[in-house]
Amino acid sequence: MLRRVSGSTDEDELESRTHATGPHSRDSEQDPFIAGKFDTSRDSDTLDRRKIEKALPPNQVNSLQWAASSGGAHGSDLEKKLGTTTVQGDSAAKSGAEAMDFAEWRRPRLRSPWKCSLLTLTTTATSIILLLSIVSSFFTRQLDPKGCKNCLMRPVFGKFDGFDTEHTRFASKYSLHLYREGGINEDMTVRGVPVLFITGNAGSHKQVRAIAAEAAHYFAEHLQTDETAIRSGVRDLDFFTADFNEDITAFHGQTLLDQAEYLNDAISYILSLYHDPQRQRKDPGLPDPTSVVIVGHSMGGIVARTMLTVSNYQANSVNTIVTLSTPHARPPVSFDADIISTYQKINGYWRQAYSQKWANDNPLWHVTLVSIAGGGLDTVVPSDYASLASLVPDTHGFTVFTSTVPGVWTGSDHLSILWCDQLRKKVVRALFDVVDVRRSSQTKPRAERMRYFKKWLLTGMESITEKTLPSKEPSTLLTLEDTSNTILATGDRLVLHRLGQLGKLRTYLLPVPQSQDIPPQKKFTFISNQPLDTPSADSSLDVLFCSVFPLHSGQSVSLFSMDMDLSESSSGSTRLACKSANSDTIQLPASTASSSYAFEDAQPFSYLQYDVDDIAEYQFVAVVDKNPAPVDGWLVAEFSDNGHSQIQTQAGLIQVLTTGLYLNLPADRPLMTDIKIPAVHSSLLVYKLRVGVQVCSDGALFAPFARQYISQPYESKYFVNIKEADINLHGVSPFMPPPLRSVSRNDGLSLQMWSDPSCGTSMHLSMRIDILGSLGKLVMRYRTVFPAVPLVVIALVLRKQFVIHDQTGIFITFAESLDLCLRTSLPVLLLAMTVFSISLASSATPSSNGFLPRGGNATESAVDYTKNDLLLGSQDPFFWFLIPLFGLVGAGACVLVNYAALAIVQVFSLFYSLVVSAPSLLQGKYQRRGAGYTFSGASPRRRLVITLLLFFMISTAIPYQFAYIVACVVQLITDARALRAAQEARSTSTCNFFNYTHSVLVLMLWVLPINIPVLVVWVHNLAVHWLTPFSSHHNVLSIMPFVLLVESLTGGTMIPRVQSKFRHITNILFFTLAVYAALYGVTYAYQLHHLANLICVWLVVVQLSSAGLSLAKIKQMLEGTSDVVDDARSKKRP
Repeated sequence: MLRRVSGSTDEDELESRTHATGPHSRDSEQDPFIAGKFDTSRDSDTLDRRKIEKALPPNQVNSLQWAASSGGAHGSDLEKKLGTTTVQGDSAAKSGAEAMDFAEWRRPRLRSPWKCSLLTLTTTATSIILLLSIVSSFFTRQLDPKGCKNCLMRPVFGKFDGFDTEHTRFASKYSLHLYREGGINEDMTVRGVPVLFITGNAGSHKQVRAIAAEAAHYFAEHLQTDETAIRSGVRDLDFFTADFNEDITAFHGQTLLDQAEYLNDAISYILSLYHDPQRQRKDPGLPDPTSVVIVGHSMGGIVARTMLTVSNYQANSVNTIVTLSTPHARPPVSFDADIISTYQKINGYWRQAYSQKWANDNPLWHVTLVSIAGGGLDTVVPSDYASLASLVPDTHGFTVFTSTVPGVWTGSDHLSILWCDQLRKKVVRALFDVVDVRRSSQTKPRAERMRYFKKWLLTGMESITEKTLPSKEPSTLLTLEDTSNTILATGDRLVLHRLGQLGKLRTYLLPVPQSQDIPPQKKFTFISNQPLDTPSADSSLDVLFCSVFPLHSGQSVSLFSMDMDLSESSSGSTRLACKSANSDTIQLPASTASSSYAFEDAQPFSYLQYDVDDIAEYQFVAVVDKNPAPVDGWLVAEFSDNGHSQIQTQAGLIQVLTTGLYLNLPADRPLMTDIKIPAVHSSLLVYKLRVGVQVCSDGALFAPFARQYISQPYESKYFVNIKEADINLHGVSPFMPPPLRSVSRNDGLSLQMWSDPSCGTSMHLSMRIDILGSLGKLVMRYRTVFPAVPLVVIALVLRKQFVIHDQTGIFITFAESLDLCLRTSLPVLLLAMTVFSISLASSATPSSNGFLPRGGNATESAVDYTKNDLLLGSQDPFFWFLIPLFGLVGAGACVLVNYAALAIVQVFSLFYSLVVSAPSLLQGKYQRRGAGYTFSGASPRRRLVITLLLFFMISTAIPYQFAYIVACVVQLITDARALRAAQEARSTSTCNFFNYTHSVLVLMLWVLPINIPVLVVWVHNLAVHWLTPFSSHHNVLSIMPFVLLVESLTGGTMIPRVQSKFRHITNILFFTLAVYAALYGVTYAYQLHHLANLICVWLVVVQLSSAGLSLAKIKQMLEGTSDVVDDARSKKRP
């Protein structure tokens, strides 16, 4: 007696008896998918089996075991080895039937795939709230103000048609252009210094116009008539640019290499233009150029560095590179193996070059590299990745943020960094200062180039900046009366509330403390709202460093370019030989009671700062007020003890986060107070700074303002008229390689506070953690976590499904398996990963936050640049909580995607039922056999031919990512058909098959984002008529298992149970995928595709173990005469 399938009618039960005993029962025995419907072990769950076993006598219980039949007529050798179960023996089926008859047992309805447990619902809701909080914080909190001004240009481009296939193999895809500014210079002949602009990912060659237009205007309006500049080798800049047809280089390593090869060919062609008398108009006495200056935006900066590593690079053809928003340290995404390997080769080459002891062994010795980052406003590329600390020493390059650059003082987004008017002016002036057409390299020596880049792009307060005062010769002779009362006492502060009050030239002398007078270290500081005297701005204020100069009889004063005699012909006078410090002037943003932002249009403050050790050779600092009439100007000058002007906080990170940081600056504080907070160094934490109101009875000279800065990279932010400020920084960041040379972690965050010292009132500061603001910083630093972490959850879910299926024969739903994982395996794995991350941090050199005791080896001989590649990408144990946090978000994302996929599959299933009429549904796609339905597709011969054709196309023309997209679509359709079959038949076998196909679909959907970027590159190449196939991504083995698995599912074949020891292989493979996704899913995301591909290999092997395929059957399939083919055709119902 056979039991009736739940949901079937009495006629179905009668018909199933007829099929089981009639002449057509052979069909059921031959089809494992159909035979499974009559298999007791596959139709009952564990609880029902226990009920049956309790009701059976002992001898019948033994016959009801769920082991595989060793003597099945259709079992292959592989099936016997794996222990897979497809068709039970006759005795087992008979015993099962008798058991059901004895217990009068009926199966309960199968679990709906939409059913969700309270735990899953709670987890999803928490995940959604957390994710929305992160996204909301990213868009609304701790946002830097936008201050870039627009610029105007009139571009004219000239294309070089002569740069054809004779010069490069990419001539049909790319093109070379020369920029000219309309109304300034529209002549297409070259005559200046060659500069090559390289656009970034999907960028246009026209993006060069902002910088090139400013260079054209600045040379025409200022330098062309400056004889001094012309004699020093300054010439116009010829901006060349390559049109890459908006190539996508961030996703594809081979495209990046192609562009590098093309640009090396372009440089050879550009340099040849300067040898052609008909195409150039340079001075005949100047040498021909042998190198080109490069300006690269975004991935264009990586292309520039790649050029120096490929085979067609001409030695010394590039020695100056300026990059804008370029991710130097690591690739922006890790979905392509080529982009990862290319980055590793490039960065390895640069590190190896700068690790050489001797300059002759370093091929990059003459190369300078400057990286300019946009900061927090750049939401395309994390500005942390722009750091050069792990690649280039300070002698050859540095990283600076736009908010640091004097006169810019604002962040910029990924595109505005190109047209930001304040920034382009600074970059162009720096380029003109480093060029020198008198040299064949067209640039000054490396040391001079670095000095000028630091001058224009750094604040002047960094440790690597060079003061010009020591290298100067005395240029001013200052003569004073011996009885002059303008000499201040040692240690007194000079404060002038109004300049020019005397109506004549007035000098104030501040004695420089001598070494015996300064046991504590001192520094000199000066600030004024008036510009200091410079050649470009004739001012009425000067600061001189002077030494006594006894003028003997017969000695000439012609050695000095300026003679300032204030003695009024007095016989008793003192002569001082003085050097002007005005060239060392540091610009600070103006801060008044009406100021809001640092980048506002206002006359900047002039600031000087020297350590006393640097000016110990001088006796006096002379402040000269040359205003002939009173002006609204003020100044403050003083010598202060470092012990008073520097405050080193001892609070650890835990204390800062829990209780905050509170400081009280005394009333007798110096002009500038430098507050160092070593515990604050992470880019993941942001803070709120509040400054108490300073009360000044006579009116303050200026409103208090602050500078937030870190020493590596060079990031500064200014807060004028400060009352409250958002403190966020690009310090220690996740997944960043360690620096090329070890640096002290004691630096951390520093705050410089300038306030009017003449007010005589104290000032209160407080800084507290901004928790909601910190959530938003996870987006840019961990955005690639979101594709990787859900794969951890999916792998565990599939593992649990297969474990239960191998034990009970029931393939539970994705939601049910997820609920089980949330209770057991997922928390255990997250706990293990958390403990592992803490142990890694404790074994490495820990951070200075006081969370763990110090340890580690401080004398490492070699730097491990991959030590931050795994897990959270950080050696800081404080952030251990991010692992369970991301696990929670990943679990919620899996739930959402699962139900989204279910909804899509449901829509496809309804559409399928509408397209296929009821008669064709019964007679064609779904044929009634026994108590259920069979699931048939195209003939095996047709499927085999299509599959082989697809493999041929992959190996020759299309990337395997395209085949993966096709496989996802086919799997979606298969899942919809399986859902329809499960809804119609309502049997365990059809529901098992649907749950299996749906879980495979969810897995493939999460792997899909890894394959899309390369496919986008391929489609883009087709759009620009570049039909040359990729030299990579044609490995058939990278997609064959996916295709074979999907093809096997289109025929409706359910994967058999594995009851032998080989069942552990499935467990191990899915667990390996979960662990790898947790450890290296962010850094090497492309490997997740290959691991999932390996799992598909195993699933196909298990699938084939029940099919019993042989060469004879494959031959019959190709000839169209096999039983399998016949069985797939329509048959009449008996």
